[in-house]
Amino acid sequence: MQHPVVPELAHTHTRPIHWVATATAIAGVVALSSVLQPGPATAAQPTPTTKADDRPAVAPSVAGVKFPLDCGPVKALVVKQAAGDLDGDGRPETVAVVHCDAPMGTPPDAVYVITQGPKDSAPRVVATLVTPKDRNTVTTLTVTDGAVRATLLGYSTPDVPSCCPDVKSDAQWRWKSGAFVRSTPAGARSV
Repeated sequence: MQHPVVPELAHTHTRPIHWVATATAIAGVVALSSVLQPGPATAAQPTPTTKADDRPAVAPSVAGVKFPLDCGPVKALVVKQAAGDLDGDGRPETVAVVHCDAPMGTPPDAVYVITQGPKDSAPRVVATLVTPKDRNTVTTLTVTDGAVRATLLGYSTPDVPSCCPDVKSDAQWRWKSGAFVRSTPAGARSV
């Protein structure tokens, strides 16, 4: 029996034009895939949870907080604030820089840590990091990685006038063994 003669199929032999066409097609797919990227992830982010004592995991407000600051006839004024979890319990605290709203001069600042009380109770001051007796002015305040950081302007002696602080220092407080411990942050310089 004779087998029919089948002419050679053109696609079984490669020619340079085939390689050019293949390379062009691959380049087109790569270019198109770099343009057609998926959009940003839209998965739901976890929301702050409620702890066993029903306190929400949000930083407490400074509104209505009674600061341990004697301002006489003027009010206490919150001039800076920052928030973060300082004691590792999963709930943020608020750190506030407060001074008396004096009509003249530069009143000294105090720095307080505020936490939310249990259930529906009002936020309250739980620690004092800087007292007005220190005669400092706080120029920067941040909470980073569980540490409070501040830049303080102060005075080398009691004889230096309040108008003209002559000492600048950086301070850091971290919660350790049930108290805030002050240190100088790494890389800080005093003037």
